[in-house]
Amino acid sequence: MDVLVSALGHLLTLQNFILMNVGVFVGIIFGAIPGMSGNLGITVFLPFTFQMGVVPALLMLCGIFFGSNFGGSISAILINTPGTNGACATLLDGFPMAKKGHPLKALDMALIASTFGGLISALCLLLFSPQISKIALNFGAPEYFALALFGLSIIASVSGDSILKGLVSGAIGMIVASVGIDSISGLTRFTFGKVKMYNGIKMIAVLLGVYAIAQLISRVNGNDKGGQASSLVVEKGKKDRVTLAEVKSTVPVMLKSSVIGSIIGAIPGTGSAIAAYIAYNEAKRTAKPDEHFGEGELRGIAAPESANNGATASCLIPLLTLGIPGDAVAATLMGAFTMHGLVVGPKLFQDSGPIIYAMMIGCVIAQLFMYTQGRYLMPVFVKITHIPQDLLTALLMVICCAGAFAIANTVFDVHIMLIFGVIAYVMSKFEFPAVPIVLGMVLGPIAESNLRNALTMSNGSWSIFIKRPICLGFIILTFVFIILLKHGTKKIVPN
Repeated sequence: MDVLVSALGHLLTLQNFILMNVGVFVGIIFGAIPGMSGNLGITVFLPFTFQMGVVPALLMLCGIFFGSNFGGSISAILINTPGTNGACATLLDGFPMAKKGHPLKALDMALIASTFGGLISALCLLLFSPQISKIALNFGAPEYFALALFGLSIIASVSGDSILKGLVSGAIGMIVASVGIDSISGLTRFTFGKVKMYNGIKMIAVLLGVYAIAQLISRVNGNDKGGQASSLVVEKGKKDRVTLAEVKSTVPVMLKSSVIGSIIGAIPGTGSAIAAYIAYNEAKRTAKPDEHFGEGELRGIAAPESANNGATASCLIPLLTLGIPGDAVAATLMGAFTMHGLVVGPKLFQDSGPIIYAMMIGCVIAQLFMYTQGRYLMPVFVKITHIPQDLLTALLMVICCAGAFAIANTVFDVHIMLIFGVIAYVMSKFEFPAVPIVLGMVLGPIAESNLRNALTMSNGSWSIFIKRPICLGFIILTFVFIILLKHGTKKIVPN
């Protein structure tokens, strides 16, 4: 109780509330701009926290993290370009809903789901950190491989009418992810003697190419004239918000997806993108006959948004309790902890309990600030659909090029973005889906490295994947989902 009282004393100041709001606002902006990210926002603003106290600095940086996850859905819904990796699944139903003339409703659902998932995740961080971290501690190479295999099974559910074409797209993503120096053997793969290829192909560059550039090429060629909701329809839809009845109907999906996101986020090396796709796949698998995923279904927005935000605060659990960063953002925040004199790990709660509890309670409050800001600024976000399409196309091209260049301050990533934009455009002409490419890039390296490590652990014996209960559980789930999907495809996938 004394720790809690002391934590509230550290937290309840006007400065903290102002900086939390600043962080959330900055995060939304960075998340909404394709090519930027919450991690970049944290990196840019990290030097500004040097002169701050520990609690205000951590609260502002966490606010950037949380805001960016919602911000990524804004561009995904309005212009079919995910601002963050976690928003890739959101555009599957968010953009179709916006094209039907309901961009405000789609954004409203994304905001509600983001806040819901964020609150669940923040409460998990506050209440269940030690317990969830114990589960994550049991994950070794075999479990990570089984989890990645389970994630790759989602390719079948996002492949449209042809699973074969989806598998081809997924294989392309896995091959692209293998470019560079092999992390285990140290040998170069698919670099063709080019030094610039040694560091691999950046996912953000591929994302921008697959989603943004391919879309822009389609618009320029006149093949996507409905690429944004018309101004007239948007004007009529200003009061087209999600109703209370619709929110109630999506609560079970949001709750399930938030739990999925919180568990996935607590496992180091996974992240919001995997959580979003798994939650979307689960929502699609259990869809009713009148729910048409991929055509602008509210639950198709609620599931990935509550999952990717459910993975935000929970990814801090292994960082705070074990000293293991859950993803790239957590690794950046780990640097912030170190610079402010905090040593993450098992003794963190013992040595700096009041400060950490103040931060974790602040994470809950930051979600409410995010909802308030999103609610107030949402009409401003929708204004992007009023921009003339030619001007919007030009602006997006400039923003995408700047975002690709900002990845590593090199023109090489801009070239990669353009190349994959052309590839994705050509693939779309032959009805090859783009989403499996991203899934392959995210999950391929995880599956490969952990498969090799697991076989090394077992001296080449594949029985290790059956002898470990968690690993076996994921493998069984993979087969169950594939079988259920096979029998439910006609019901779930619209004609």
